[in-house]
Amino acid sequence: MIIPRYRVDVSRIPQSGRGLFVEEPVRRGAVIVAPDKVHTVWTEAQLRQYPDDSIEVESSVRWFEDRFSLTPEWSDECYVNHSFAPTALWHLGFIFALHDLTAGDEVTMDYRHVIGDGERMPFADSVSGREIVGLPWREALAGSSRQLLELLG
Repeated sequence: MIIPRYRVDVSRIPQSGRGLFVEEPVRRGAVIVAPDKVHTVWTEAQLRQYPDDSIEVESSVRWFEDRFSLTPEWSDECYVNHSFAPTALWHLGFIFALHDLTAGDEVTMDYRHVIGDGERMPFADSVSGREIVGLPWREALAGSSRQLLELLG
């Protein structure tokens, strides 16, 4: 569920299609997206039985350890695009504002937190050209935990 008023519109990130934009100010540390209606959680081994271009793989995000949540109905949360300089932080299924956002700001996050350890996205970061490779679970959790503590501290 997306907490602030928002719109889906053309992304400002080159080659990213559409993006999610807040329509009202969001304070630093506030929850932008919270998980709801999570109906399917699979191990990575279960998920990898499907082809990379399957709806199961395409609609999955790493939630914790080797577990992935699947949301094949493609809710608007799916329009949060990747950035190595994100406006938001993914932490255990929640997305928090990394700094104060103003109406019209695009919500972005680092996809390395939501893909499997060592998994490579089928596209590079369109701004830097860098490959997007999933972080090991412990590194992703430790990093997002530190960032969240700073935000809420």
